[in-house]
Amino acid sequence: MSALTALEQALEDRWEALWARLLDKEPVELLDALREECDSNALVCAEGRKMAPNVYAVELDRAVHDELARRGSRVDQALTDSLARHGEQRGYTWPGPLTVHVTRSSHVPNGRYRVASAVMSHVSADGIPDPGSG
Repeated sequence: MSALTALEQALEDRWEALWARLLDKEPVELLDALREECDSNALVCAEGRKMAPNVYAVELDRAVHDELARRGSRVDQALTDSLARHGEQRGYTWPGPLTVHVTRSSHVPNGRYRVASAVMSHVSADGIPDPGSG
């Protein structure tokens, strides 16, 4: 294992430990849902080239979102970094900048989170529309 890979794994382990403390649940469930959304919407465009959606909306239960915001956590960036590593391991390309946008909601189906994705070639992390609304 390279030093960079070991460092990335250590950072991801710390990220997952933070989620576990904040949510009293395994953070792996949300990360797995995000990766599954990516994998299930990836398309083979040409031999050896797989394209995955580049914009992800994660809606968190209000209480969880508010606690993360209160602590000043950059959840969106941490999720984006984790998904970028996943995409690199799978050999995905993105049609534009990879962005995970986290919002709060009182209407998440499982009481904790909802994940949606879209393909958008021109997007900024500050002003993405909700991929789940279309």
